[in-house]
Amino acid sequence: MSFPYRVASSFARSVGVLSFGAALVGSAGTYAADTAPRTAKVAEQPYGWLLTIKGNVVLSPNFPGAKSYGFIAYPSLSLRRAGTPDNYSAPDDGVSIALFGDSQWAIGFVGKYQSGRYRENDRRLYGIRDAKWALEPGLYGEFWALADTLRVRGEMRYGINGYNGLVGTLALDYVQRVGKFVISGGPRVQFAGSEYMDTYFGVTGVDALQNRNVTQYKADPGVKSVGVAAAATYRWNDQWSTTVRGGYDRLVGGAADSPIVRNLGSKDQFTLGASASYTFPLGYAP
Repeated sequence: MSFPYRVASSFARSVGVLSFGAALVGSAGTYAADTAPRTAKVAEQPYGWLLTIKGNVVLSPNFPGAKSYGFIAYPSLSLRRAGTPDNYSAPDDGVSIALFGDSQWAIGFVGKYQSGRYRENDRRLYGIRDAKWALEPGLYGEFWALADTLRVRGEMRYGINGYNGLVGTLALDYVQRVGKFVISGGPRVQFAGSEYMDTYFGVTGVDALQNRNVTQYKADPGVKSVGVAAAATYRWNDQWSTTVRGGYDRLVGGAADSPIVRNLGSKDQFTLGASASYTFPLGYAP
């Protein structure tokens, strides 16, 4: 379950993600959202279940294309059977539940949360319509081209609440274990349909009349951004681990040309974060 809180934005508009995160993450089939090695295991336990509790802090843009930043702090949970691998997942993966697959590939459900854009949080947005937060359920697939070393992953999601349309992500991760460290990273490409682009990057005629910093604009669908993400995890022991992460995305195409980005925001989007997790046995499995 996930409870995000953005210090620089309205908490009331973030709580819509709570039930979504709880439904996905509170599952025994969930991939833990950290960079622990794919084959790493907690020492053999006499218990049937292993519960991992994690605290996360992320610094990210306040809305898509923003040049101002805010913190998001949220806890997360994952549950798995004792003796099973703590599967690798990059920090920017959507919350995932594998339905089919093995150690080399997986297909399943995925979900993400998209923050909104609100005039009350930035006076420069005066007169520009709000873009609400959205939940993005969908499907994902991943394949290990080199066992435990090179992973290819794709996500296709559909927005609910803030917009109604498709978005997608392609990611390539190189994973390397060095002692107690797990280092991973690779390129990212994000796609977005017309509904998403119009919601977060489009400008209506009324918006332009009320805010002279922007002109009427319709954002074309397609590639939204290209970038890179990286993370490093240190496993202190079988119970404790900590992770630091960073990412950079460069807005391109219709997103980069938006007057909201050109005049009020930035094409360069950075993300920094850290997390700490603790794993312990919980009850007996039947």
